[in-house]
Amino acid sequence: MTAPQLSGRHILLVEDDYFAADDLATSFGSAGAQVVGPAASIDHALGLIARTQRLDGAVVDINLGGTMSYDVVDRLRARGVPVVFASGYDRTTIAAPYRDIPLCEKPVDLKRCAKLLFG
Repeated sequence: MTAPQLSGRHILLVEDDYFAADDLATSFGSAGAQVVGPAASIDHALGLIARTQRLDGAVVDINLGGTMSYDVVDRLRARGVPVVFASGYDRTTIAAPYRDIPLCEKPVDLKRCAKLLFG
């Protein structure tokens, strides 16, 4: 399976598990993406969003340290940034206003995730 070409794409990664975050960053970076983060908390993610002018997409863990990441998603949506949830949780655990967001089950498959973000 060929890796997607993400050259020039700025991708925000929001993941609180160190190893999962490292795997995501390595995978996206190897495909040519400019990785923003990874952010391990809501506050860190919101800070990166505020300070980063260009974001082409975001992969966001639904649950960060016991807090749902909906504030992060709201901020990204307000900027028109495509978002994909990364989670081991079932879609039914996602609050109704966010169920339209594509879900990549962990471990995240880069090709599937990129397709959900960019078509």
